[in-house]
Amino acid sequence: MDIRTIVLSAGCLTMLTAAGFARARSVESPDRQFMITAAKADMTEAHQGQLAEGQATRTDVKDLAKTLVQDHTESYQELTELSAKTGVSIPKGIDSAKDPTLRQLAHLKGPNFDKQFTRDEISSHRQAIAVFKREAAHGRDEAVKAYAAKMVPVLEKHLHLAEECAKSAKHT
Repeated sequence: MDIRTIVLSAGCLTMLTAAGFARARSVESPDRQFMITAAKADMTEAHQGQLAEGQATRTDVKDLAKTLVQDHTESYQELTELSAKTGVSIPKGIDSAKDPTLRQLAHLKGPNFDKQFTRDEISSHRQAIAVFKREAAHGRDEAVKAYAAKMVPVLEKHLHLAEECAKSAKHT
């Protein structure tokens, strides 16, 4: 290989690397923070769902749990792909021992678990819907905004299911 080929190859590599860094930096801080928050929420919701699949007593609560695990796992996978495209580093795991909601749920069983889990899901999904709607409306990166907008109906479905579980519990 002659020196000109080496220099040309190095120059091309430098340009490709710079283009990759430029793309990674194009995701502004609020969008980046949203992606990190969404990743943590997906992992937490999937973990809570797994916990509920084993500890819930009512069928409707177990069904909600299964839906949460499936949907939030898929959402995290999509977010992982988006993070690879944008260059944003998202968390790869959560510390369930430091999450007060997970710690509390881990110690509950039966109807007490069902009630607390349902209450937590209603609260967390109301908050998540607001965050995702805000990102969908005001985010800067179009791909991140599209992801947020796509997830709003899924989160609304989860909220509806959790509210139905809560209503059902009041009638039993």
